[in-house]
Amino acid sequence: MNKCLKITFSGDFPEDFFQNFIQKNAKKLKVEGTVQFIEHNLVKIIACGTKEAVDAFLDVLHKGSGEIFLEDIEIEPFLKEKDYRGVFRVIE
Repeated sequence: MNKCLKITFSGDFPEDFFQNFIQKNAKKLKVEGTVQFIEHNLVKIIACGTKEAVDAFLDVLHKGSGEIFLEDIEIEPFLKEKDYRGVFRVIE
């Protein structure tokens, strides 16, 4: 069964955080979708994949990466609007 989530959060992130943490973990878990800055320190992720993969990806986000922790996390169901073609993209 497939699942899609829209995840928003805030925090202070190093420049390579999207590629080295978020995109890397999404690829490893075979989650497709996008990540992008919406406004200053606010990030939006669209994550789609199997229920197990998306749940594991969400767990990785909650745990954070070393000293980087996400704040004000909001998670809501999302209806897949387009085909991400199995890729997780960083939108700059």
